[in-house]
Amino acid sequence: MKPSLRLLTCCALMTSFASAGEQWTAERAQEWAKGRPWLAGSNFTPSTAINQLEMWQEETFDPATIDRELGYAAGCGMNTARVFLHNLLWEQDSEGLLKRMDQFLGIAEKHKIGVMFVLFDDVWDPSPKLGRQRDPKPHVHNSGWVQSPGKEVLQDEAKRAALEPYVKGVLTRFKDDKRVIIWDLYNEPGNPNKSAYGPVELADKPKHSLDLVQKCFKWAWEVRPSQPLTIGVWANDWSTKEKRDALNAYQLDHSDVVSFHVYKDLAETKKFTEPLFEYGRPVLCTEFLARTAGSRLQDILPYFKEKGVGAYQWGLVAGKTQTQYPWESWKQPFTEEPKVWFHELFHQDGKPFDKEETDLYKKLTAAP
Repeated sequence: MKPSLRLLTCCALMTSFASAGEQWTAERAQEWAKGRPWLAGSNFTPSTAINQLEMWQEETFDPATIDRELGYAAGCGMNTARVFLHNLLWEQDSEGLLKRMDQFLGIAEKHKIGVMFVLFDDVWDPSPKLGRQRDPKPHVHNSGWVQSPGKEVLQDEAKRAALEPYVKGVLTRFKDDKRVIIWDLYNEPGNPNKSAYGPVELADKPKHSLDLVQKCFKWAWEVRPSQPLTIGVWANDWSTKEKRDALNAYQLDHSDVVSFHVYKDLAETKKFTEPLFEYGRPVLCTEFLARTAGSRLQDILPYFKEKGVGAYQWGLVAGKTQTQYPWESWKQPFTEEPKVWFHELFHQDGKPFDKEETDLYKKLTAAP
């Protein structure tokens, strides 16, 4: 081989290696977190949307409400929001979706709120449909939220593989956008939804979900965004590596930053949180706050701040998702709003459910 040709070949191999997708090292993940303020925010859906489809479809996209309600978040010190997408939106109008995502990011940036987008979700209705979304069932928690993808896609290997353009298209468009701070590829994979949709759910759902989890990381690594990737653990036992199930093991061993959900009191929250420090990566709790189940902001938020755990409570403004009602509202009839809200922080007019909670956010997120 001629020297010049050898040099060109080596350079090409080095370039290929440098751009090849892979999980970040723990050191790279910690470098990402260094100098970044403590992340504190919410899972965000505007109060005028019952689900992801109603939030993002052109006919019901509502930038005025998004702007107003992200203003509530910023006003109490929140600096981040976790926001759900849906694969059907890409199939319906990919350019329109990307345009509206860009518009959303502009609004969030105005309020100094960094965004975590969620691409897939295994929770609630397994049969999503585009178009006009149904009205909320009175007094029922998340009565219209839909899975992404639906079970017809999740159970079919070829249809799962066909989701690749959606993942790569969204990640490629925003892979170097500083307004996006992290990608959550898949919410609660394998969730059986027993209390609400158990009779119509897939019997072997975790098997199919694991395959999609694996595909998500593969596709995302082929794009390799400049932002970290994660899929949070949410059920079963991750207290030691030996006790993890297949889904938890794959999620924890392939995420750039570790994330998890916990809706329990402070003592139990500590038990779920502290084993995750062993991975040597930044830790984010991407869902918590269930007041009547013991997960209270006054207890949990100071602990997360002390430990440097990013904190995303469920919900911001009570609206069409109705998650101020508890999970039990699927089985136990409610005729009026509960006196103690389950999730959510604000009424639609911006009044806090509990001013003590918003004052706590202001105190804990204040610049030193």
